[in-house]
Amino acid sequence: MLFLTILLFFFSQMSQQTQKTTANGKEMVSNPKLVLVQGTLNVVMKQNVTLSCLSEPGSPPVRYTLFKHNQQVSASNRSDLSPALFTLTISSASDVGEYKCKAEYNNSSGGKYSNSLSFTLLEPISKPVLSSPTSQAKKGQNVTLSCFSENGSLPITYLFFKGTQNISPQKTMQKREAAVIFLFINSLSDFGTYKCKANNSFPNNTKYSNSFNFTLAAEERSHSQTLIISLGLILLLLIIALALAIPFFLIPLYKAKKFKSTRPSTGLTSILNAEESENEVIYSEIAEPVRPEEEYINFSVIRREEEKAGKRPCATVYSKVLIRD
Repeated sequence: MLFLTILLFFFSQMSQQTQKTTANGKEMVSNPKLVLVQGTLNVVMKQNVTLSCLSEPGSPPVRYTLFKHNQQVSASNRSDLSPALFTLTISSASDVGEYKCKAEYNNSSGGKYSNSLSFTLLEPISKPVLSSPTSQAKKGQNVTLSCFSENGSLPITYLFFKGTQNISPQKTMQKREAAVIFLFINSLSDFGTYKCKANNSFPNNTKYSNSFNFTLAAEERSHSQTLIISLGLILLLLIIALALAIPFFLIPLYKAKKFKSTRPSTGLTSILNAEESENEVIYSEIAEPVRPEEEYINFSVIRREEEKAGKRPCATVYSKVLIRD
């Protein structure tokens, strides 16, 4: 009984050993593991990355081959159980994509393939372009703005501004297409300067677009120009009226006030005794106030002659009208 048990165990081990050998009598390799040991899967131009490929268990020597999309990139023979290391330099967009490695014995057919690793190239974005289907708008109109960066690795995040103020939440585009926002032109202040900015995973890479301004539509601009011309004409007429009022109203009014402030009081104003004249003249003004709108005043002159040749003194009254200068 013990002998039978030992015999069965021996045949079982022989069967397992046979399954693990190749036609050359060597132990079959297992599926190798491809591991990134230096760098990142998101790479930038000129970046170095290192991959490790190892098959366990396996009987050395083992040949490891690195493939990119079924094209051989590099190969390494290992005579021990240490992994094969492959160092790559990402020098162009063609260097990114899916990588696999293959483990096999030297001079044997077949072999096993590893898992795949895919690299993504991080490219700096180009300056985005801000545009709109229309450059003219009027109040009460809906318009659109689109921001697009032609180059740069995805995803790309866009943000819109008016002046320095953010006017939209950021938009992250997973495809190479423009980010679009909708605007409502409500007042003249909405005709300001617009910009957008774009960035992606590439380090320290933010780009601002060109400036974009909406212009007032022709009919709106014509209405505004008519209003401005009307206001200008009204202002011109006011200036002309003021210019005409100066000589015909303001200057006479000024002279009237000046004359009133310098005119003598009513009643007896002066008496002139002519020493060499035989006549005595007395000027007397009528006691009436002079109104500013009047252009003349009345006054009286009393001339009294001395008694001559036995004649009695007599008085002569002269009424005069003074026309104002």
